Amino acid sequence: MGSRIPSHQLSNGLYVSGRPENPKERAPTMASRSVIYTGGDVKKSGELGKMFDIPPSRPSSSSQHNSGSVRSGPNSGPMNRPNSGSGPIKKTSGPLTALAPTGLITSGPIGSGPLGSTRRSGQLEPMGSMKATYGSAVTNLGPQKVRVGFRVSRCVVYSFLGLVLMFLAVAVFLGVVMKKVVIILVAAGLLVPVVAACLWNLCLKRKGLLGFVKSYPDAELRGATDGQYVKVTGVVTCGSIPLESSYQRQPRCVYVSTELYEYRGWGGKSANPEHRFFSWGIRHSEKYVADFYISDFQSGLRALVKAGYGAKVCPFVKPSTVVEVTKENRDLSPSFLRWLADRSLSSDDRVMRLKEGHIREGSTVSVMGVVRRHDNVLMIVPPSDPVSTGCQWARCLLPTYVEGLILTCEENQDADVVNV
Repeated sequence: MGSRIPSHQLSNGLYVSGRPENPKERAPTMASRSVIYTGGDVKKSGELGKMFDIPPSRPSSSSQHNSGSVRSGPNSGPMNRPNSGSGPIKKTSGPLTALAPTGLITSGPIGSGPLGSTRRSGQLEPMGSMKATYGSAVTNLGPQKVRVGFRVSRCVVYSFLGLVLMFLAVAVFLGVVMKKVVIILVAAGLLVPVVAACLWNLCLKRKGLLGFVKSYPDAELRGATDGQYVKVTGVVTCGSIPLESSYQRQPRCVYVSTELYEYRGWGGKSANPEHRFFSWGIRHSEKYVADFYISDFQSGLRALVKAGYGAKVCPFVKPSTVVEVTKENRDLSPSFLRWLADRSLSSDDRVMRLKEGHIREGSTVSVMGVVRRHDNVLMIVPPSDPVSTGCQWARCLLPTYVEGLILTCEENQDADVVNV
């Protein structure tokens, strides 16, 4: 019994052997029409509108395309142009996202963010109006000046004052009893040099300390031992936290100070509780110092100066006046007004003077402290005890003392700055 080979006829009339194949699904063909320009309207964007649960609007007759060309009808327009053919917008759980004309999706309506702001480039707020804030790694020296005291015990001072009063009382008693004014005049003549010496020391104690620092010999760090009190002079470089001056915005500094002074006349406003009449008083002060490095001129070694983290530091840096406000000159610069506003300081009819000092990276600085060596790291730390200058007989100065690191810099800082 023979088997018949199955055959089938093709569409062109030709017979072929085999069973006919099952018809396959045809792959969808893409239409060759161009994409509609929506002008940033989410409701007209098709798939983009589905992402935000917004039903697409029905295409109008004016939005149809002929031969692949794009018509510029009412669809190409700003976001806020009403569209009567669009459906209702569904509310979502969050704020409705808006699509800017540039295509950037923002989290709010157009005009609420930086894209809709009317501020032009070049009108941004300058960095000079911002108040710099530092952490605990930077030492805040506060408004107090460097305290320089006399290295004399109170017992000796009180004993000396008692002897002077007793001598004056005896001289007056003898002059009255013996009725001789010469005795009183001689006693007064003997007391005049003593009073003059005391006033001399009170007025020149700070200058005497600076003279002691200047005359102190520079040490060589290569041969310095651990715990030795030394003076090192060299070029400084910033540590991990460079500082910036408050008003002039001097970058990469190891020490900065900005102080606002006010003059108080008769019955004027006081800048601080200790402000006296007819004198300048500090109204606002910003003084900061951080850890920095110093390269010794003698040996070339580099040491870390531990001036941050609340260390006791005595900076002797002469500030310069950057703003002078007098009764005749009341025109304040915009930068100075911003500086006052950032610190909530009034700009009324006060006589003010703004001084600023700094030590920039690359300046020549002298540091006096104690040498510490730890794990091949050379450091200069503040001394634990106050440093005394001793008697300076040539200048008729009594011993004075100061606590902490002594930091001095030349007055002409900009001329001695080395680019590092």
